Amino acid sequence: MEKVCVFLADGFEEIEALTVVDMLRRANEEVVMVSIMGRKMVTGSHGISVQADALYEEMDFAEAKLLVLPGGMPGTKHLGAFQPLTELLVEWNSQEKMIAAICAAPSVFGDLGLLQGKEAVCYPGFEERLTGAVIGNGVVAVDGNITTSRGMGTAIDFAAALIEQLQTRENAEKLKKSIIYGLFQ
Repeated sequence: MEKVCVFLADGFEEIEALTVVDMLRRANEEVVMVSIMGRKMVTGSHGISVQADALYEEMDFAEAKLLVLPGGMPGTKHLGAFQPLTELLVEWNSQEKMIAAICAAPSVFGDLGLLQGKEAVCYPGFEERLTGAVIGNGVVAVDGNITTSRGMGTAIDFAAALIEQLQTRENAEKLKKSIIYGLFQ
């Protein structure tokens, strides 16, 4: 079974990472939390420590179908500075494989030149880092193989958009209903 890889670095935004992991696992996707820190225990930007499933060095990304970058600081900076990951993102984008980022993390895609002519969104204030992008106004932007979202408050919408792309809109809607998302708005 192909895997979804969610990358963790010290200072990641816990809700953004774990909402994606939780919802995709509920949708029966195989999700691997991958640490780029050289150790499995990674501490988020709000002091919550999470044990990753694997180290970057242990992974065979040929078995993956989606790469996800959570935001948070300084987690986003660590992700953008980790050359093996940035090279992987460039390679995946050139093959039009699915990549996704939320909050500050779409800036990693922008810095790598992956957003040229693509609609993208991010945490307010990071727009100038989305080099070449068409800045969207929704909570999630899906343009070809790239999905971006705004932040912690849009994490469920972001995860649902990923489920819709990996499976079906019906599955994403069923899952949102099962977690009582948006029923009382």
